[in-house]
Amino acid sequence: MSPPADAPAEPVRPIIVKKVFVTEAGHHGGAWKVAYADFVTAMMAFFLMLWLLGATTENQRKGLADYFTPTLVKLKQESAGSDGMLGGSSMVDADSYPHRAGQTGNRELTIPKGAQGGPQKEDAAPDKDGKRHRDLKAKIEKRLEMTARLRRLARQVRVMRTPEGTRIDLVDDAEFSMFALGTTILVPEARELITAVAEVISDDAAQIVVRGHTDALPWKPGVVANNWSLSTGRAEATRQAMLATTIPETRFDRIEGVADRELLVKDDPADPRNRRISVLLLD
Repeated sequence: MSPPADAPAEPVRPIIVKKVFVTEAGHHGGAWKVAYADFVTAMMAFFLMLWLLGATTENQRKGLADYFTPTLVKLKQESAGSDGMLGGSSMVDADSYPHRAGQTGNRELTIPKGAQGGPQKEDAAPDKDGKRHRDLKAKIEKRLEMTARLRRLARQVRVMRTPEGTRIDLVDDAEFSMFALGTTILVPEARELITAVAEVISDDAAQIVVRGHTDALPWKPGVVANNWSLSTGRAEATRQAMLATTIPETRFDRIEGVADRELLVKDDPADPRNRRISVLLLD
């Protein structure tokens, strides 16, 4: 049905069109990426350093530190300082630079004892804890206990540590003398004692020094011999007796005769205990 003619006209409804415009965000830049990359790199270096500290020795760490030290000469003839993994050069290594004499010289660098890192000189006393000395003393005591005769002579043997090495003293006393009076002739018991000691030290690779000692008793007038020749001759007689065992000639470093200059009983130069043979195993 159409509306009546006299009815008021209805207003036209407006048509509203909504347009949504999407605007992109502004550019923030890439500075944060650089900072993040630096952070990740630093963390990687940090954990790599922790790994190296736990997986390397002191000498290897020293080599790494010297490898990255800018004071190292850059021009190396054969390499840039590295010889395999963790094998960097040290400032005390023998160099191979061109024109060596003009740049680095060729004198040896002395490394103080106890310095950490790098190559060091061999210590003069490798038996720092005394283990070698104790083992040798125990072996000699065990060997002398094997027979009644050697057991009786055990009191003539003294084993001690010295700055040069381990020393074995075969000492005379009022009841026993290793040599016939005033001669270089070993008595049978002394020869047996020297043989027993030589058998014990034959397994040791150390060089040997044999030293003869005498007391300070004066010689009879007109006798050509003296304490110097006597002590040296007794040291040589001991060396010959030791050569008769399994000890080779190359083990002997030297023999010495010191006469009465190193008395065992200083208060009594005539004491028979001053007559002795010292067998020194060098460190």
